Amino acid sequence: MQPRNMSMSGVVDLAAVKAAGEAKAKAEQARAEAARHGGTAAVPPSSLVIDVDEAGFERDVLQRSSEVPVVIDFWAEWCEPCKQLSPVLERLAREYNGRFVLAKIDVDANQMLMQQFGIQGIPAVFAVVAGQALPLFQGAAPEAQIRGTLDQLIQVGEERFGLTGIAVDADAEGAAADAPEAAVPVGPYDALLEAAVQALDANDFGGAAQAYRNVLADDPGNTEAKLGLAQAELLTRVRDMDPQQVREDAAAKPADVQAQIAAADLDLVGGHVEDAFSRLVETVRRTAGDDRDAARVRLLELFEVIGGDDPRVTAARQALARVLF
Repeated sequence: MQPRNMSMSGVVDLAAVKAAGEAKAKAEQARAEAARHGGTAAVPPSSLVIDVDEAGFERDVLQRSSEVPVVIDFWAEWCEPCKQLSPVLERLAREYNGRFVLAKIDVDANQMLMQQFGIQGIPAVFAVVAGQALPLFQGAAPEAQIRGTLDQLIQVGEERFGLTGIAVDADAEGAAADAPEAAVPVGPYDALLEAAVQALDANDFGGAAQAYRNVLADDPGNTEAKLGLAQAELLTRVRDMDPQQVREDAAAKPADVQAQIAAADLDLVGGHVEDAFSRLVETVRRTAGDDRDAARVRLLELFEVIGGDDPRVTAARQALARVLF
């Protein structure tokens, strides 16, 4: 899904304030101290992706951010979009080879950190650069857009804070790294699902949708394909929208069901999940007949985008049931 704050404008704004200058000075002081002690040793690739909790946040995120940008992935086991986004972030952390470190925070086990960052929904991705917390985006996103955000983050880290990353020693994993890896079982639909992901990354939403449909034709209950198809169809619908016009129409025509449906699509793509759901629940409440059915069906489609296990979907289903019955 289209993430919020992809332009990284928030980073530029925060870097301009006095606190950023103080953070840069602290980062330079920390690097100078490390240099006096022989410099920072190269780390193994496994250290590029770490699990972080409240007890280790100061050490693993704040202190480390004086050497390298730390990207934080707020996730939970029940979050279906997280299961799509997290593997992409982990792969990119290794591919960028020390230009950033990925810190994974389970929000269920670390409620205080979730509150401190003002997390309203997950997945949510932040960065900490020289002690400064920066919002990146909320919701799953195509890989190409994630790469663009990471590139801008790394550029800001280098230009404004002098962070050039950390050295990675590919041989530091020890003998285990040289051991032959066990063969990973390949599922019957892995090739089609991978093709769909690649199509999404290339903004070929029609091709992605067709690949997901091909999986569902043989396996109608395939969760990954159902979620992917719902996302591809949503992205197809919003691709040619004029966001300003859509929102003006929705505000000026509260009784226009199609205007409300279009605005709900934009809400969801922008990460405003609760807003999208409540808009359509209210539309269902105020309408009847074909209009009501159109709003109800779109709401069910948006449930598929987020995933049935998400608590926001559960709450919206209950709200929908109250207005229907």
